[in-house]
Amino acid sequence: MKTTFALSVIGALLATTASLSAETLRWARAGDALTLDPHAQNEGPTHTIRHQMYEPLIIRDVTGEFEAALATDWAPKEDDPNVWVFNLRQGVKFHDGADFTAEDVVFSFERAKQPNSDMKELIGSITEVRAVDDYTIEMVTDGPNPILPSNLTNLFVLDKGWAEANDTVNVQDFEGGEITYATTNANGTGPYKLVSREPDVKTVMEINEEYWGRDQFPMEVTEIVYTPIQNAATRVAAMLSGEVDFLQDMPVQDLERVNNADGLTVKKAPQNRVIFFGMNQGADDIEADNVEGKNPLADVRVRKAMSMAINRDAIQQVVMRGQSIPAGMIAPPFVNGWTEAMDAESATDIEGAKALMEEAGYGDGFSIRLDCPNDRYINDEAICQAAVGMLGQIGVTVNLDAKPKAQHFPLITDSKTDFYMLGWGVPTYDSEYIFNFLVHGRESDIGTWNGTGFDNDELDAKIESLASNTDLEARNQDIADIWRVVQDEQLYIPIHHQVLNWGMAENVGIEVDPEDQPKVKYFTMN
Repeated sequence: MKTTFALSVIGALLATTASLSAETLRWARAGDALTLDPHAQNEGPTHTIRHQMYEPLIIRDVTGEFEAALATDWAPKEDDPNVWVFNLRQGVKFHDGADFTAEDVVFSFERAKQPNSDMKELIGSITEVRAVDDYTIEMVTDGPNPILPSNLTNLFVLDKGWAEANDTVNVQDFEGGEITYATTNANGTGPYKLVSREPDVKTVMEINEEYWGRDQFPMEVTEIVYTPIQNAATRVAAMLSGEVDFLQDMPVQDLERVNNADGLTVKKAPQNRVIFFGMNQGADDIEADNVEGKNPLADVRVRKAMSMAINRDAIQQVVMRGQSIPAGMIAPPFVNGWTEAMDAESATDIEGAKALMEEAGYGDGFSIRLDCPNDRYINDEAICQAAVGMLGQIGVTVNLDAKPKAQHFPLITDSKTDFYMLGWGVPTYDSEYIFNFLVHGRESDIGTWNGTGFDNDELDAKIESLASNTDLEARNQDIADIWRVVQDEQLYIPIHHQVLNWGMAENVGIEVDPEDQPKVKYFTMN
């Protein structure tokens, strides 16, 4: 069955290849976008596909620096530090020909604050977005917010008229399984227009000849054929045989093979992402274990013991073939608040872990289910398999349940998992983003990815104050204090910082983006 599937995928790519011109980019990676709805999911590959068709007010270029998109400039209002003013780009049209105006920005931000939106934490400090005129908007925040622009680089603008006409004013309820017109259709201002969409099979986009940046960016790709290929061997086979020009999620065991192949190259860079395990410490009892009437994960000694059982160096060398950096905190080195000292705090100590388990009353161990994705992170399932053996050394018997990310992520957001893998990138390059999603107690508009059950009112207040703290020295001290609690409470078990490897044909020109979000308008095709 696996061989048949691999041949069918390559066969489909070959059939597509026959009709493609030199300007077509044949792009593959392990998984697909979860949805095209601009605000339904805050997930890397989903954002990446949407970035080709939709645009935010501000983006980051391939170096991570701000670049003007639908806003040409932005700054706090001179007489009111609680207001940011954005001047919008004029003469921009949506793919259906409708004019882009301030009305669309106001609508999109209001939509992104809806309960079903996965983007609401990013704009939680915004109390009002108002149109001054057709090409000027003001964002009012609950206190001065010096880093507001950093939160907007994945906040896409949707055409209000199109949303109303197609009954997509409300954000798709992704976790509830809802399908709307915006799930598989798109009408943005971006450099590429949607031609066809078959979820988990193929997405085709064509160049937007009316794009405002047509002469500003290379725009050498005229058509994008995006094919998710979950099987690692099949992905590599497609690249080696010439059916794919650009490959993300390169299997680490095949890097040298691809890099040495004629006409192919591999480019490498550290990623702004950390991989870790989450544990439900908040419940009095949990379903995924064999302990009746209590929750072993509620004891910090157990959480620390489980972290001490993980041999990150072994995972780096054996599972990742050297393509990872062991982590001791759930912040990448790119992020304000990361420190080398905290990132070195996770050390393997099997005897010490066993002593902690004994002290906590679990000397005989317990069993628990680990929920893991198998198509999202580099070698995600293999990392989980390695962890199973490592945790077994301290008496924790782990039953692994790996599934596609579309089924895995709702387990976390719907509080249906007690022990799980998650990866987190930080597009704002600031710790506040991590705290808002992963540390703050879970509420309707904040803490939505905090599946640990951790809830500390005093810490929550400190997290909320970060958005309006303009004393950067004091703010950084608060960030350090919050991290100290996260580390001491062992909210998560950090595994490693990902390293990106992009495979590409030699005629494809692009540098590795630390966000793992290639924007095809920057590509050259020589």
